[in-house]
Amino acid sequence: MESSFQVGDKAVHPAHGLGEVTAIERREVAGSAGSFYVLKILESGMKVMVPLRAGESVGLRGVMSPGDADAVLAVFQSKEKAVGSGPWNRRQRAYAEMLKSGSPTEVARVLRDLYRVKFLNEKELSYGERRLMDQARALLLKELALAKHISENDMERQIESLCVAALS
Repeated sequence: MESSFQVGDKAVHPAHGLGEVTAIERREVAGSAGSFYVLKILESGMKVMVPLRAGESVGLRGVMSPGDADAVLAVFQSKEKAVGSGPWNRRQRAYAEMLKSGSPTEVARVLRDLYRVKFLNEKELSYGERRLMDQARALLLKELALAKHISENDMERQIESLCVAALS
């Protein structure tokens, strides 16, 4: 796991997605001095500070390789369902836990399941489903597009076509 980043490097924060290390700063927090990565999250522009010594435990990691991206894209071809049927609140909690894991594969499983709900049902996704889908998309799309050297729009079209093809 990559735990040493330089200014200008891309890094993935498990809760916020793809970011760029814009600075490494020394700060005093709660009476203790330390060095921090300053990340600008590309999706939102938000600034996130991660202690250097805690980068790995926080889940900060480098961008996936093209091979890793292929493995994540394979998730969209699987016919399995990550979360079984049951009450929406139970499924929602399970999906939220999968998103919190920081694992691109788990995030892809959430996105795949929600794309299928969207494409299989004749009705719109609920607010909660749309929110989870948007969160999964934000966590995954930029990183996959960067890893595969294609645009985000092309990556989204590829994901959608993989999901639809897996349904037939």
